[in-house]
Amino acid sequence: MLEIFKSTEARKLEKVDVISKGCWVNVYAPTTEEINKVSNDTQVDVDIIRDALDDEERPRIERDDGRVYIIVDFPYIVHDESGMAVYETIPIGIVLTEENMITVSLKDSPIIEEFRTNRVKEFFTFKKTRFALQLLFVISSYYLRYLKQINKKTNDIEKVVHQSLKNKELYAFLALEKSLVYFTTSLKANKVVLDKILRFNYLKMYEEDKDLLEDVIIEITQAIEMAETYHTILTGMMNAFASIISNNLNIVMKFLTSITIILALPTMVASFYGMNVNIPFQHIHYSFVIPLVISGFFASLTAFVFWKKKYF
Repeated sequence: MLEIFKSTEARKLEKVDVISKGCWVNVYAPTTEEINKVSNDTQVDVDIIRDALDDEERPRIERDDGRVYIIVDFPYIVHDESGMAVYETIPIGIVLTEENMITVSLKDSPIIEEFRTNRVKEFFTFKKTRFALQLLFVISSYYLRYLKQINKKTNDIEKVVHQSLKNKELYAFLALEKSLVYFTTSLKANKVVLDKILRFNYLKMYEEDKDLLEDVIIEITQAIEMAETYHTILTGMMNAFASIISNNLNIVMKFLTSITIILALPTMVASFYGMNVNIPFQHIHYSFVIPLVISGFFASLTAFVFWKKKYF
């Protein structure tokens, strides 16, 4: 998909058909024709655009012939086969040319929607440096937003797993832990890119731009700390609840084994009295009561012993 936007004098964002000076070119899940069109109209190498479409591409920043290429990871939500939300990250490419700014990604994102619907304050397509920093700031804020969602999901699952003997909740924990690993890795790589922007002056920035970049770095640092903290907590919870579930299963098995032993004693007594041989008291009128009393006595005695030993 190829979209072209341009800020008007009335500070509104308009969608246009032709790439011109001061435009924002947004490309996601593009076709080969769209990639070639953007490359020809902006004089950006096709390989630069394709790099951002590789979901294994690592965050980095480069400068060449007055153009700056930035690749960072942004978070997004997918759903697994059971319908549970899974958080992952994919690259987004930001290309700043002398006349335009280009964003390239494999998927559309709510992050881009923030700009597409002009919900970001002081956003103008012709202020390329400010736009790039604002985009990085929104990406950082979405990391924090999703981390809070992960923490809430963790708390909800924790309430359920206290009474659970199933693996479903552990699988949910595993999915969240995987998401946190993705987030931590991507956030640290993004922070390296931001530090390079701050130290090596890849972008021409005014004082307000530097303040915004510092705010982005603060957000990224906070997100890294949150991701690492949640990951540590989640790992500990998984280990603890795995032990709890195993212990609950042992308790159930111990209870069932005790019941089996108690019920086996009357069966054993009845088996003895059911043999086709002479047995004591077989001619007494109430001989049927004798095995019942013996069975009840042994079963009760065994149940009392098990109860004292807290087998159930």
